[in-house]
Amino acid sequence: MKTNHMCLIPVTLFISICFALPVFGAGGGSVVAADPTKHFDPKGKIPSEFTIELQNGLRKTLPFEDKRDFEEAKKGFIAAPEYKQIMAEAGNVAWDMGSYEFLLTDQEYDTVHPSLQRQAVLNMAYGLYEVIPDKIYQIRGFDLANITFIKGEKGWIIFDPLTAKETAAAALKFINEQLGERPVTAVIYSHSHADHFGGVRGVVDEADVQSGKVPVIAPIGFMDHAVSENVYAGTAMSRRLFYQYGVLLPRSPFGHVDQSIGKNTAAGNLGLIPPNKIVEGDIEEMTVDGVKMVFQNTPGTEAPAEMNTYFPEWKAFWAAENITGTVHNIYTLRGALVRDALAWSKGINEAIYLFGHEADVMFASHSWPRWGSDRILEVMRAQRDIYANLNNEVLHLANQGITINEIHNVYSPPKSLQNQWAAHSYHGSEEHNSRAVINRYLGYWDANPATLIPLSPRDSAPLYVEMMGGAKKITKKGQELFDQGKYRLAMEILNKLVFAEPDNQEAKDLLADVYEQIGYQKESPSVRNSFLAGALELRNGIPAGASPKTTGPDMIRAMSTELWLDFLGIRLDSEKAEGVEFTINLVTPDNGEEYVVELSNATLTNIKGFQAKDADLTVTIDRADLEQTMMGAVSMDDQIKSGKAKLVGDRKPIDLLKDMLVQFDIGFEILPGTAPKDMTPEKNPFAQEPPADTSGG
Repeated sequence: MKTNHMCLIPVTLFISICFALPVFGAGGGSVVAADPTKHFDPKGKIPSEFTIELQNGLRKTLPFEDKRDFEEAKKGFIAAPEYKQIMAEAGNVAWDMGSYEFLLTDQEYDTVHPSLQRQAVLNMAYGLYEVIPDKIYQIRGFDLANITFIKGEKGWIIFDPLTAKETAAAALKFINEQLGERPVTAVIYSHSHADHFGGVRGVVDEADVQSGKVPVIAPIGFMDHAVSENVYAGTAMSRRLFYQYGVLLPRSPFGHVDQSIGKNTAAGNLGLIPPNKIVEGDIEEMTVDGVKMVFQNTPGTEAPAEMNTYFPEWKAFWAAENITGTVHNIYTLRGALVRDALAWSKGINEAIYLFGHEADVMFASHSWPRWGSDRILEVMRAQRDIYANLNNEVLHLANQGITINEIHNVYSPPKSLQNQWAAHSYHGSEEHNSRAVINRYLGYWDANPATLIPLSPRDSAPLYVEMMGGAKKITKKGQELFDQGKYRLAMEILNKLVFAEPDNQEAKDLLADVYEQIGYQKESPSVRNSFLAGALELRNGIPAGASPKTTGPDMIRAMSTELWLDFLGIRLDSEKAEGVEFTINLVTPDNGEEYVVELSNATLTNIKGFQAKDADLTVTIDRADLEQTMMGAVSMDDQIKSGKAKLVGDRKPIDLLKDMLVQFDIGFEILPGTAPKDMTPEKNPFAQEPPADTSGG
């Protein structure tokens, strides 16, 4: 089969389909920071008087007198490298901390929510930090996450080796330069998101892991979730990332300022070395290179597979990504299964009673440590309570009839939590997290029959426009509402107009102005980025990007054949498959697996561990060779020609399937009338190097 028909969508978030389609922008790549005094977009607007009034009010009412986070973020600083950029092996910039230096002034930006600007400044920490003298160190600001170095008896025990090989290698090199050369004696993955394992090849050699010389330790379920979480809807997730992560927004007070759990994501080579030791118990003790550790498995919290770690001899608690300097996503806007806020709260509560009362320091894979029992318990309780309150209060309101379409306008945390920085929603937001809780328990329907089978926006919008008196009347009213600072009301009617008339650039520009002011006002960068990215697309169309520089072979090798076959079923064009039936036996002798792949009723299914007696075709190919086809490097036709794939029976099903599989295009429209007219990067002022991968945050 043709390469582009048999390739696999890579499972991590920022890799494009089959390594050949355009993708949108750089996580940590070569993005030049825009002039902070000028808008990067000729159509962009400055903050309105209403936005400025809101920001000034927030500066007076938020608890800015509490500066403990700034003191803690600076504590233990040892050194920072002279460089601000880290280059990728492919030649692009993998990481650029210098592009955010506009934040290191005393300027208060009215284009940025004051609380978000505070968080963005805190995340400017860059360099080597001491957590416990001669025992625990962190390098911060080299990637979205922190990389942690534990001083064992013989070498470094590394917790969470970042997203990219290049940033992790730079971190290891820097700590060795500062503190003396030490070998890596163990690697620990705290959880199954790529910014916590993707740089592993920058710190350890796979041969040392396979031989058992270097243990790589992970929580139960790690490999399944690290590989599978983003496969089935991977194209849509990658497209939606432009919104949540603002991956093509220039770094500017008018654009991208922060990603809440870090500045951004590195654009380098992502890898994955499978762990050779799994933490299976709820609580499990282990000694690693002479260091005693107590692991607490917390599945179903921030990640499907995640674990905290306690160091009893040092009274140090590692909170993974369960407790950081933000309230996280219960529903992540790029798309993922809704998380369980109550289970998350209970996981934190268990940690409080297991470790919190005796810990002297709490540190994590993002943000900065907290020292002292009182301070640690304060932060742990604040995060425990905000997740529990989110779950309980939302369901309290739902049981009184508040629906998923109302809850974000009704729910707010208690004042006592609003006054604690550790309970502020940066990565998540109260609006989308509250809706997620209802969705988890009650689903998307608000129980109004009119919303059960709604018209598509493109179908309903023309009727609304007609009944409102046409485009001119709506535009005039939208402008009036904008001028009055009633942005959400303006959004409501202008959105209808844009869907009804996708070529109405005047309406799209006005809606973009509305989106921009809403974005300026939002505390959560995920929400801010979404509105600002929407404004950018409405004004200029979907930005183009370049092809990725990495293929992520580690992730493909780690993927099960069953998962790949499942994804082929998703790619099937059911209209082309109508009336076609066939059965294929697939055998991969080198790993002893067998599958039946069956097309019937315009649906492609598979089952592991069986062979059909009446199969139309049997394909025998070693899994090691199949991986080359899975990653798009070698077509199935070439595998057959070379003899690596052996056929018994009629090969017609392969030819039929080849023509029925759709190559997903990451450039699909989200907002009407924004499809790219020219996808060449050199003709697009917003085109940037693509990122490699990111967290599942």
